[in-house]
Amino acid sequence: MTAARPVTPVSARLIDRAPAKVNLTLRVIRRRADGYHELESLMAFADLADTLTFEPGATFALELRGPFAQTCGPAADNLVLKAASVLGGKVASLKAGRFILEKNIPVAAGLGGGSSDAAAALRLLARASNLAADDARLFAAARELGADVPVCLDPKARIMRGLGEILSGAVDLHKFATVLVNPGMALATKDVFAAFKSTSVGGALPDIPRAPEALLALLADHANDLQPAAISLKPVIAEVLGALHAMAGCRLARMSGSGATCFGLFGSAAEAEAAAKSLRAKHKEWWVHAGTLG
Repeated sequence: MTAARPVTPVSARLIDRAPAKVNLTLRVIRRRADGYHELESLMAFADLADTLTFEPGATFALELRGPFAQTCGPAADNLVLKAASVLGGKVASLKAGRFILEKNIPVAAGLGGGSSDAAAALRLLARASNLAADDARLFAAARELGADVPVCLDPKARIMRGLGEILSGAVDLHKFATVLVNPGMALATKDVFAAFKSTSVGGALPDIPRAPEALLALLADHANDLQPAAISLKPVIAEVLGALHAMAGCRLARMSGSGATCFGLFGSAAEAEAAAKSLRAKHKEWWVHAGTLG
């Protein structure tokens, strides 16, 4: 029997982080008859995160703040409120309230910001409603909300398979110094898959090594299958990758998810910071973040 969580006072204000996810690898295995694609991806999470606050109240509402709030679209269409609606359909006693979303992750950028926000909303609602963290209704709601939401529900490095519903246990992944770069544009996932021409010829992921050099060698052999399609739609992605590759200390540069954000893995935090400073100076229209990934 699952142990119940400690009772949360109804008036409590709850806060959670929604970290950006990065696809270190992404293999498109096949297109199913229903149009969806089966995937395999080694997922990691960055230190970059949105912040979601929940204040219990009579009805659900959402306030958007932060540097990317204006690019989120209508609040009524946000995955945070959709998460509340989906979970509310499964939990009759779900506590209502107001969400405040501090949006620090670029939107439609391949970093899973919306999915991570939805997962954070599910976690906050579980705490407010005294649901166990492993309540099956949380994972069921995550599956309904989107392919990246299940892996964001417990944001640890994992291998994600299928339509996002098959997750490995947590992977003890080396924490890399990282630079994330978005060339100042959104890229719709559906458009990238429409431009994707064939399934992967790469093999399945083996066990993930802990040692950084062995991990880098594995990553070099397992690409992001969507990267060529994304570049065909937004050639500037190739420019971003080239700029990252040219930075001193960059060990690997790749696009995350369906783009357009790219990441560079660096040998040290100092090299990552220096690269970010250089990229900001040369490309003032690009969004650049230096941090960690693992």
